[in-house]
Amino acid sequence: MSGRLAFALPPGLIAGEPPEARGLARDDVRMLVAYRGDGRQVQTNFRHLPEFLGPEDLLVINTSGTLPAALTGTDAESGATVVVHLSTRLSFDPAGGELWVVEPRRPVGQSTKPWAEDQVRDRRGTTPAAREVPLRLVFGTGEDASLRLLGPYRGSRRLWTGLLEVPGSVASWLQATGRPVRYGYVRRPWPLSAYQNVYAHEAGSAEMPSAGRPFTEATITRLVAQGVGIAPVVLHSGVASLEEHEPPYPERVRVPLTTARRVNATKDAGGRVVAVGTTVVRALESAVAPGTGRVGALDGWTELVITPEAGVKVVDGLLTGWHEPQASHLWMIAAIAGNELLESCYTTALQAGFLWHEFGDVALLLP
Repeated sequence: MSGRLAFALPPGLIAGEPPEARGLARDDVRMLVAYRGDGRQVQTNFRHLPEFLGPEDLLVINTSGTLPAALTGTDAESGATVVVHLSTRLSFDPAGGELWVVEPRRPVGQSTKPWAEDQVRDRRGTTPAAREVPLRLVFGTGEDASLRLLGPYRGSRRLWTGLLEVPGSVASWLQATGRPVRYGYVRRPWPLSAYQNVYAHEAGSAEMPSAGRPFTEATITRLVAQGVGIAPVVLHSGVASLEEHEPPYPERVRVPLTTARRVNATKDAGGRVVAVGTTVVRALESAVAPGTGRVGALDGWTELVITPEAGVKVVDGLLTGWHEPQASHLWMIAAIAGNELLESCYTTALQAGFLWHEFGDVALLLP
């Protein structure tokens, strides 16, 4: 499938800390602006974003906030330490607790690695075909907070369905117990505030919708002052393990009717709908009524996987971070930018020393 870029990512281009730790403001990160129409590229920084948009344009943002979704538990049977990344809340259990999609991981030095299905089961000498509960984790000194793994989620080797039972509300317990999901390239822990976008207001994402991280109140004020439209959606993103470049799993999404109407009005007037992050692209494209090209309100789940072959129907431009080689996010970006511009942008980013991952630099891809 096209859109899967293969390239070597030098370790020196991985942002291992927030820009603030490097003496920069959030909106000081670098930005590559690229146009699909003529292939033109401009290297600048994010605070100049308003110069590339106008009153006819609509920015769509994801206001989902980041959860403290990483937990350290103890295997109730063996006493081994297991790190768990909560991914997506599926439902409340009638008997108490909440059903979640989770990713168990094993500590390796200062980082963690996925704990695949066969490894989870092998710890008890069972076979991969066995369906009994393979693991029960307890948190803290007692057993009043626990997670039971119920089975692999949708055939995944790394994701499981788990029943999380805690005293009181899960939201309050997570704030007291959890921490942000952090991978090995981030050299030390940072507070949850470092993983929140300034406009986030509804906690629910396991990992920060990081394309929006460079926004500051000052940048938003400048955009509004010059008439650029801003409209919200909510898509609670799950964990995207760096070790497995899988297609995205179902995610909870809400596209308000007011946002749907503004998107349609922008398209009717010949303006550009610019998504802030791949989560916004997935949300908006999931809300398109079949055969109409019109966006409607949506409150539910999306399983949409966007590929270059399928293309997009309403999104014209995209603000995005830089993704790992072979990452499935690149399918979606190629659907918007085209393979030729995508490859050219990544070549430029590598040669110019742009920084990768959630604390790194961004690209603005326009028609």
